[in-house]
Amino acid sequence: MNAYQEALLAHYVRQWATQPAPLASQRPSVHHMPATFRVLEFAPAPARAMWTYATWGMSGPEMPQLVELHLFSAQQSPVLVDLLTVVAHYHQTEHALGVDHTVNFGVPWLPDSACSCGLVSLPYLDGPALEKMPYQLREAQCLWLVPITSAERDFKVNFGAEALEELFELTGFDYLHPTRPSVV
Repeated sequence: MNAYQEALLAHYVRQWATQPAPLASQRPSVHHMPATFRVLEFAPAPARAMWTYATWGMSGPEMPQLVELHLFSAQQSPVLVDLLTVVAHYHQTEHALGVDHTVNFGVPWLPDSACSCGLVSLPYLDGPALEKMPYQLREAQCLWLVPITSAERDFKVNFGAEALEELFELTGFDYLHPTRPSVV
């Protein structure tokens, strides 16, 4: 664990008020990740009745922009460790991710889900207190990876992230439900 990861862990624990389990993916892509990279699994707590999975070292202190991602689930799932590891690998080797970017998971978010993509969004459930983590003379951005369908991704590409998020609000979509219908 490096100083950046120490600060990030303390930041997550302050926000979610629970100690996580650090997990490592067994996927082959993990061999291209820094040895210290992990996904943190936060169990449900009285204030938050869902599982939270967060990258822990997706960005390194040497990177120009410090970005970390988290996602939520109604159920515990090691699949989400693999998914976040693959997304972190993409971030480090292909294209740096930021707000309003989308990624193709290549597989369903969870079994039987039509959500095979993700939208990188502001952490609306937690707000700026989670989003902005001071680190030395910089600031890390902790963002929400929202699982979406390919139709929702296409809608976002054509009309923008704000239009898609408005549809989410209008339809009352359930971001925890893996088999939810597409909002478009």
